[in-house]
Amino acid sequence: MPEKFIDSKEVILKNNCPQCYSTDGLRLIFKQKIVETNFHKSITSEINQELACKKCNCIIYPVQWTDDIERVVAYQNKVFTPKKASTYLKKMSWIVIGIAIAITALSHFLVYYTNL
Repeated sequence: MPEKFIDSKEVILKNNCPQCYSTDGLRLIFKQKIVETNFHKSITSEINQELACKKCNCIIYPVQWTDDIERVVAYQNKVFTPKKASTYLKKMSWIVIGIAIAITALSHFLVYYTNL
């Protein structure tokens, strides 16, 4: 069952990068987990965030964050609204459900109407 994270929202930060000290390269990316199987596709409520600098092409881990970055990230966490957790049934699920209903209807018919 492949699980993957999709980008839900990207925020451009004006803080200094702790690596290259650029003020226009920081990006805070919120990612939401999606689980996909042959029968369904689910959007979960699990959220990950990643802070990266596009100038020096590096990921900024929370250990490297300054107090200013922590305050901005905390604010963005409050403002961020993720997609609702939901499950979508795929075509294969509907086929299995239809076959199950047909088998149930056929067995009901055979039990009640053939013993007359």
